[in-house]
Amino acid sequence: MVYWRTRPGLSSSGTEGSMAEVTYLEAIRQGIEEEMARDERVFLIGEDVGAYGGAFKVTEGLQKRFGEDRVIDTPIAETAIVGAAAGAAHMGLRPVAEMQFIDFMSCAYSFLTNYVATARYRANLKTPMVVRGPSGGYVRGGPFHSQNPEAAYLHTPGFKIVCPATARDAKGLIKSAIRDDDPVLYFEHKYLYRRIKEQLPDDEEVLTPIGKAHVAREGKHLSIITYSAMLHKSLEAAAQLEQDDGLSIEVVDLRTLLPMDDAAIIATVKKTNRVLVVHEDTRTGGIAGEIMARINESCFEWLDAPVKRVAAHDVPLPYAPSLEDFVLPQTADIVAACRWLAQY
Repeated sequence: MVYWRTRPGLSSSGTEGSMAEVTYLEAIRQGIEEEMARDERVFLIGEDVGAYGGAFKVTEGLQKRFGEDRVIDTPIAETAIVGAAAGAAHMGLRPVAEMQFIDFMSCAYSFLTNYVATARYRANLKTPMVVRGPSGGYVRGGPFHSQNPEAAYLHTPGFKIVCPATARDAKGLIKSAIRDDDPVLYFEHKYLYRRIKEQLPDDEEVLTPIGKAHVAREGKHLSIITYSAMLHKSLEAAAQLEQDDGLSIEVVDLRTLLPMDDAAIIATVKKTNRVLVVHEDTRTGGIAGEIMARINESCFEWLDAPVKRVAAHDVPLPYAPSLEDFVLPQTADIVAACRWLAQY
């Protein structure tokens, strides 16, 4: 695993501030806690988010600090959770609704897509709510606890969708999502929860803008466009290719899927002229297809090779470790695809 490069923090006086190493999971909790302290309208709702602190302990300690009125335990009823959050948002509150596993957000799919996403367009109803939860595989969770369903919601206008890959962005994007006046779907990758660590400033607010990609690694021969946990496998592949093949690989972390940063995509295409899109979701209907279409529409003439993609196989994710490893994209798959593109 390649850990994100730390970035020094500066205090308000301009001098170097204190830094604390936090995990991806702790960064999410910090962001939520800071927003709850800053704005009394922010509250949490979901299964076991209170006394138990969440299935993965993301919300641990928050009910003790803010009370049961602002950290609300619910029954196992995703539609009810989303419906209650939407009503509260219409009344001026800023709910953060947790799906215990993001897979089960599909239980509230109709309410999310037919009501929440359209409320502002239909009736000028602001719906400042966040629906967040653990997504992704590599944890041997099987087909019900390892999905990456972001593409199912990308098709629905009205949402914003974020997928942080680093501790800094996990904190910065949850804070930005809570402050946003539109409904935000926040996909946090469970494999990263305790594996990714980063030093974050104690005396400086961390905010990541929604809709802005980040160049995680500069390069000149080929670009990898990716997001979430695949950022780290892409960085591993880029390091290996530089060492073994002398290839300079640029890696772009989208961070936000809606709105997508077209300017960053076009810029990297024009810079390297060869592009690989990598995501953990299945190949058919995945977000890579949308990115490839945008590249073909906007900057096809800059390409020196076809746009290629690496994604999961089109099957439900198996429990067996060996089969999960085969189905999901691995560093070796990214390396092989880059070599094919470089030689085209």
